[in-house]
Amino acid sequence: MELLATLKSRKISPEQLFMLSVLVVNGGNYLYNLILGRILGPAQFADAAVLITFLLVLSFAAMTFQLVTAKFSVLFENETFNNFISKIYKNATLVGLVLGLLIIVFANQLQVVFNTSSASMFMVFGFGVPLYFVMSVNRGVYQGKKAFKSLSITYQGEMISRLIITLSLIYFLNLQSSVVIAIGILVSFLFGLLPFKMPKILSVKHLTLSKTNTKAIRSFFVITAFYELTQIIINNSDILLVKHYFESYEAGLYASLALIGRIVYFIAWMFVMLLLPAVIELKKEGKETAPVLFKYVAYIAGIALLITLGCAIFPKTAITLLFGKSYLAMAPLLWKYGVATSMFAISNIFAYYYLSLDKYVPVIISGVFGVLQMGLVVFFHDSLEEVVHMQIIAMLLLLLIQIMFFKLNHKK
Repeated sequence: MELLATLKSRKISPEQLFMLSVLVVNGGNYLYNLILGRILGPAQFADAAVLITFLLVLSFAAMTFQLVTAKFSVLFENETFNNFISKIYKNATLVGLVLGLLIIVFANQLQVVFNTSSASMFMVFGFGVPLYFVMSVNRGVYQGKKAFKSLSITYQGEMISRLIITLSLIYFLNLQSSVVIAIGILVSFLFGLLPFKMPKILSVKHLTLSKTNTKAIRSFFVITAFYELTQIIINNSDILLVKHYFESYEAGLYASLALIGRIVYFIAWMFVMLLLPAVIELKKEGKETAPVLFKYVAYIAGIALLITLGCAIFPKTAITLLFGKSYLAMAPLLWKYGVATSMFAISNIFAYYYLSLDKYVPVIISGVFGVLQMGLVVFFHDSLEEVVHMQIIAMLLLLLIQIMFFKLNHKK
């Protein structure tokens, strides 16, 4: 009784509510992937993994708009903020339309490159791309204004609707097609828009952003876009390259390995969402920002250690529980992939920290090692184990250099 009274008396902060929400969303997304893996089997799951990877690539590309919106939602107020939001919505919609059209037009070529059973799944996915960019700007406003309740709802709406719609189509219509998965993804973007606050769209002649503000927005946008590109390369190139170089069965096995190993990264993303507005606000107030970095690095390192140890001690149990016995061939590689992902997650915290402070050297460092990782996999892919080893080498070097940069910069 005393414990219940204590819990009731304590108010959950918006940040804690958002962290809890992200855990629920990540859990739901994991459940979605795990169920697909069990229903489809390794060969068919390889096609689904391509779509899921495309979704992750899209999320990183649209994240550029979300982070830019979040940052300047903190810095801008009143009319300047309205002008900025109007402009960012227009640009995000235009970019989304262009990218979506390109995916639709080159759907047949994408089918050939990634050895998928259908080109239609890319066409359906392409129609959803503009919606995702608009959704990301909407989320950026909530993130910057620390409206974590609304931000949580948008993520939950997207996750829950995708899970329910996709599985309903598979079970009730007995359809196990990659097109069904694409339809579920497309419809989930509509739910992810909610709650949506219609911005005041201004005509070009009424936009009054100063040259200084325009330059600041452009600079941050370019460097953020570059960094998100490195995220795409590091986080997704391995799955796409494996799908290209290996047979569908092996690609499906690898996709299950990647999904389990990336638990650390998806948890780390929760802290990144809180880190960026916190660091920008502290910098704006002239306060020390390093303690925030230390706190989140400690969180991620601790979580990463626990998950990697679990993968090392109980690899067969983890794979059997999550995907089933047909994926057990990946058990020996599970902890190794966890090590690579853990190092990447910690490196990511450093990069986003400096991105918040308008210091871009760590972003360039990430880009270099993203290309290095992709190059290593291109030249060394005789086995799935070799692919994982190449990632460990690249991510270890990346983490060491990020730490060295922090020490040198902090001394200055």
